[in-house]
Amino acid sequence: MSRPRSVVPGPRAGPSLRTVERLVAIDAGTTSVRALAVDAAGRVVDVVARPLTQSYPSPGLVEHDAIELLGLVEETLRVLVARQLAAGNSIAAIGVTNQRETTVALDLADGTVLAPAIVWQDRRTAATCAQLVRDGLADEVRARTGLTVDPYFSATKMRWLLDHADVARATRLGMCTVDTLVTWHLTGGAGTGVFVTDASNASRTLLYDLSAGDWSDELCALFGVPRESLAALTASCGVVGHVAAGIADGLAGTPVAALLGDQQASLFGQRCVHPGMAKATFGTGAFLLANAGPSRPADTDGLVTSVAWDLGDRGGRTFALEGASFVAGAAIQWLRDELGLLATSDEIGPLAASVPDANGLAFVPALVGLGSPWWSPSARGALTGISRGATRAHVARAVVGSLAFQGRAMLDTMRAGGTQLAVLRVDGGAAAMDMLCQLLADSTRLAVSRPSSVEATAIGVATLAGVAVGTTDLAALEASYEQEAGFEPGDPTAADLAFEAWLDAVERSIALGDQPARAT
Repeated sequence: MSRPRSVVPGPRAGPSLRTVERLVAIDAGTTSVRALAVDAAGRVVDVVARPLTQSYPSPGLVEHDAIELLGLVEETLRVLVARQLAAGNSIAAIGVTNQRETTVALDLADGTVLAPAIVWQDRRTAATCAQLVRDGLADEVRARTGLTVDPYFSATKMRWLLDHADVARATRLGMCTVDTLVTWHLTGGAGTGVFVTDASNASRTLLYDLSAGDWSDELCALFGVPRESLAALTASCGVVGHVAAGIADGLAGTPVAALLGDQQASLFGQRCVHPGMAKATFGTGAFLLANAGPSRPADTDGLVTSVAWDLGDRGGRTFALEGASFVAGAAIQWLRDELGLLATSDEIGPLAASVPDANGLAFVPALVGLGSPWWSPSARGALTGISRGATRAHVARAVVGSLAFQGRAMLDTMRAGGTQLAVLRVDGGAAAMDMLCQLLADSTRLAVSRPSSVEATAIGVATLAGVAVGTTDLAALEASYEQEAGFEPGDPTAADLAFEAWLDAVERSIALGDQPARAT
C-alpha cells in the first residue's frame, strides 16, 4: 500500500479573514477520526467526524487500515479548516491525540504501509504474553515499564508483525503508534515527515523505561523489536514540525505542537493537574486515570503506571496510575450491531432508565478479555441471572451497570494501593447518561462531575498545543474547568448488592475462559 494522494492546496486566506485564532485537535480514535476546533477559552466550537472501519479477521483480532485512517485525517481537516477560514478564523496550532497502543509498520523510505494496523483491543499475541509470564519475565517488565505483560500493549504486536507480516523487508522500517503515524503524515510523510512520539504514548508500548525516561535496549532485545525502528522521543508540549503542503488548503506551515495519548489528553482536558485528581472516560473502552504527580508511584497490583504528559522545560513529566477496561461503549455497539437490541446507541440510556433495576441480570463485558484489575486475556463475556422475566430493557440496564462497576473495581484497587482520590470527573460518549454517572457515584461513594463538554480529549491536546505556541496560559488552565452536572453519592445499598453479584459473574467469566477448548 502506498501513501494516500494529497489534495493540491489552494491559496491561503488573506490577512483580513484571519482575525480569530483557533487550536485544532486531530483525534484519531478507535471508531472514528475527528478534527475539532477549540477557542482560546478551551471550548470546542466545531467538529468534523468520520467513521473508521473496524476489521475483525477472526475472533480476537481487530485491525484498521492505516491508509484509510490517514485519508480521514486529511478529509476532516479539509472540511474543518475550510469552515474556520471562511468564518475569518486562523489556525494557530495542531495537537494530535490517538488510540494509544494500536501498532503500525511503515517503510519510511517510500511511505508504504506494510500491514494492517493491529488495534489495541487485538488479542492475537495472548499466547506470547502467557509464555513470557511462564518464563518469569513479568516482574522485570513491570519494574521497567510500570505495565503488565498483556496483548493490549504494543511490543508483542510489533514482534508479531516482524514474524508474520514480513515487515523487515522495508528499506527503512518504522514501528509506531498512531500519534507517530499521523504526525509523520501531516509533516510530509516519506522524505520530510517527522517520526516522533511522546512519553504518554511510548510508555504504553512495553519498550519505554519509566525511570530512565527513554527506550530500553534491554526491553527491545527481550521483545525482539529493533530500537532503530522506533520513533524519536519528544516532549508532549512543543512544536515538532509543520504541516506540509497538500494536506488542507490554508493549513501548510501550521505548527504541530502537542502529542498526547487519548486517555492522558482527557486527564489534561479534565484539568486533573494535581495529584489525587482522577477522571473516568467511557468511550470504546473504559479508562480511569489518576494524576500521581512528578515522581513514579509505587506499582499497584491490577493497575498500570504510565507517563501522563511530559511538558519538557515547562514542567517535566507527570505520572498517572491507570485502570483500563477494553470494552465499554463497544458493548453498546455490540447490542446494536450484533444483537439488534438497539436501533441507535443513543437508545440505551432511556431504555435502561425505563426499569428500576436489572432484574437480577449481570453483564460482564469481557468481549475481548478483561483488563484492570484482573488482566485476564482469556476471560469471556457473560450475561448471568437470566430469567423468563428478563427483557431488553433489563439487558440494557445490566450493560450500563457493568460500565459503572468496571469504574468502581478500578477505583477500589487504587484506594487499596494507598491512592487518595479527591476528584472524579467523567467524559466520553457514554458519560452523557445521567444513570451511568449516578450509578458510578453511588457505587464509588465519590461525587462525580461531568464537564460542560465531554470532548475532554480534544480540549486537552488542543490547549496543550496552545501552550506550546503561546496562545494559552498553562497556569490558567485549571480554572477553565466548567461543570455541566454533578452527581452526589446516594444510598449505596442497592449498588453494593449489584456490584457483588457482578463480581461473582466476573469470576465465572474468568473461569469460563480458563477452560480448555472442546475438540471438534
